[in-house]
Amino acid sequence: MNTIAEGIQALKKAKRLVFFTGAGISADSGIPTYRDPLKGLWKKHDPSLLETSKAFRENPALVWGWYLWRREQWGLAQPSCGHLAINRFSEMGFDVSVVTQNIDDLHERAGPQQVVHLHGSLAKPKCFACHRPADLSAKQAAIADDAALLEPPRCPRCNGKLRPDVVWFEEKLPIDIWKKAMALVKSCDVLFSVGTSGIVMPAADIPAIALASGATVIHVNIADVSLGNPNELMLIGRAADMLPHLLSSL
Repeated sequence: MNTIAEGIQALKKAKRLVFFTGAGISADSGIPTYRDPLKGLWKKHDPSLLETSKAFRENPALVWGWYLWRREQWGLAQPSCGHLAINRFSEMGFDVSVVTQNIDDLHERAGPQQVVHLHGSLAKPKCFACHRPADLSAKQAAIADDAALLEPPRCPRCNGKLRPDVVWFEEKLPIDIWKKAMALVKSCDVLFSVGTSGIVMPAADIPAIALASGATVIHVNIADVSLGNPNELMLIGRAADMLPHLLSSL
């Protein structure tokens, strides 16, 4: 495990920072990861079986109900100290970008910054048929406490069923989003890999891509996820603790 002092030394030589974030940073805001058991009506469901095109075709009301429940729960969450710290790095003069696997809007709510959502966003749905983005009225977004089955609204253009505008299991990342992320990762001086599991591809390759491009990679995680490269630093701990600690030490 490396020290905060080593992280400070890397930052003193850096101008461009990319924060590559995963479920760990949002867990500090109370948003469960896929490894955490679900509660209430959803405790008997496996998220990996709900977030597929196949599941939506077979039971769109169940998937839509799951989407609205998640949207409501995540809307109640607040940015953690980790999210707020990332915004403070830009206030200190660093050129900061965020590449996130998370589909919440906690980075944006923490302050103005460039955020690339690799896996989409819960903020708005899109049409399952024509893929056009759509808006939800307050009535369409509302759910009852005991409702799990909710028929999705229809697309105003083609009458197809609306689905979350996120990348489901077995779906590919949008090419334009991946290219934008790669341009940032390959041009940064320091990549922070924060709360990422290193499992979901192709996002899991991002630290290795940054290293190959000459960047220093600083991992912030509750477990050791380092790759064994000499240009890596591994800081064990929660993002909500480690990132503010780094800031206060600069």
